[in-house]
Amino acid sequence: MPPTAIPTTPLGQTGLHVTRICLGTMTFGEQVDEAHAHAILDRAVERGVNFLDTAEMYAVPARPETCGATETIIGRWLAARPGMRERIVLATKVAGPSRGMPWIRGEQAGLTKAEIIAACEGSLRRLQTDVIDLYQIHWPARNVPMFGAITFDPAKDKPCASILEQLEAMDALVRAGKVRAIGLSNETPYGVHEFVRLAQQHGLPCVATVQNPYCLINRSFENALDETCYRLGVGLLAYSPLGFGLLTGKYDETGLVHDGPPQGRMALFESMRKQRWGRPEALAAALRYNALAREHGLTPVQMALAFCYHNWRVASTIIGVTSLAQLDACLDAWDVTLSPELLEAIDRIRWEIRDPAQ
Repeated sequence: MPPTAIPTTPLGQTGLHVTRICLGTMTFGEQVDEAHAHAILDRAVERGVNFLDTAEMYAVPARPETCGATETIIGRWLAARPGMRERIVLATKVAGPSRGMPWIRGEQAGLTKAEIIAACEGSLRRLQTDVIDLYQIHWPARNVPMFGAITFDPAKDKPCASILEQLEAMDALVRAGKVRAIGLSNETPYGVHEFVRLAQQHGLPCVATVQNPYCLINRSFENALDETCYRLGVGLLAYSPLGFGLLTGKYDETGLVHDGPPQGRMALFESMRKQRWGRPEALAAALRYNALAREHGLTPVQMALAFCYHNWRVASTIIGVTSLAQLDACLDAWDVTLSPELLEAIDRIRWEIRDPAQ
């Protein structure tokens, strides 16, 4: 039986319609070379995916040598396929102030209006397109706990562009026809609310989406942003639905790949193991969820992705792959529905261990 077609959903109030599965591309240019990246992009479109997400700072792990490489690879793919640009919804992101990446805009950059506009121009050139469908702020300019930090420390505040100035930059890009819709990423309830409030107050573009982590080992979105996004009409783009690979079942208790060469990013890159996904508690939690999936006759990938795919709060789930086989497995998981009994079992584990990869 052929796989079920992936449905589309409105992207906020933008008028754009995107597939419920989005292809993330941060592996392109590091783990995936250009030829294989183009093959993955071709297969995704063949299977009905119309939504692609990238960022100016990709590939990951971030290095000065690969900054912008992913957008360049996508741009060459688009240029070689006339008419393809009109078939897809293209999203990219402007990096926030430097997090140890001075090669982007320097250590003192504060995500000013001029910086946002210049970054967009760079992305347009690399992507070889005239317009970006969804332009997102990759992380807040202001001091916030993020990427595994959970405690706000006002002592870390430093000068940066205001939310209003960032909205004015987005407005200039929208008015110039270079951006169709805007979004946020790694944002807090306060940030989402302020972007919407100030946009409404000043007649500026309203954010359509917030792209935050959401998976079995990090459901903190449910505690923090559910009501904010629901009442403001902001759609969730869920990234890392497989917990940086921990929810695929390929890692053992040591964090190393079970069989074959260490192809997973957690095994390949020490910098990844130092992040929230590399916490011993995160791996221990993932092992429990993976065992639960197998007990119910599913692969860990099927259970983890189905949990996000068919979740009412998720507009589109962003998957990341390094091979055609991984892509097909992720897309095939759309046909999996989790039983009420399995969802209850998932919730029981979550109640006990909470969100170790928050």
